[in-house]
Amino acid sequence: MKRSESKSHCPINFSLETFGDSWSLLIVRDIVYFGKKTYGEFLESEEGISSNILATRLVTLEQKGILVKNPHDTDKRKEVYLLTEKGLDLIPVLLEMAGWGARHDPETNAPQSWIAAVYADRERMIRVIRDTVRSGGSIFAGQNSVVSKLEMD
Repeated sequence: MKRSESKSHCPINFSLETFGDSWSLLIVRDIVYFGKKTYGEFLESEEGISSNILATRLVTLEQKGILVKNPHDTDKRKEVYLLTEKGLDLIPVLLEMAGWGARHDPETNAPQSWIAAVYADRERMIRVIRDTVRSGGSIFAGQNSVVSKLEMD
């Protein structure tokens, strides 16, 4: 039987109980970095999440207030998942995890120029990413991506 209460009121425990499995953070990553929004797009991620795990994680993230599910604009058979303000608050966490991983993974495919740009003006970058994702964009994908905005600056 699943517990309805937290194991403790420690803020790290709360965070882990909210989004602490790898699949949940990878779904949030896919939204922020690559602009994915639909079940099918998440399913295509290179990590190979199974359909039942994906469905469970999307429901959990929605219940926890990280994501909101809306009908697709053009295909009413699909739904799109967007980050809530609570979900957008995970952007600094993702950036820190990416920076840590880029420093310590000798086989990283993270563009070092991107990591350097994030750390050059972290607060500005967080604002730009947050605003871009809030308006439906992402860091790397699409013509309104953060990367394309920075190239125009």
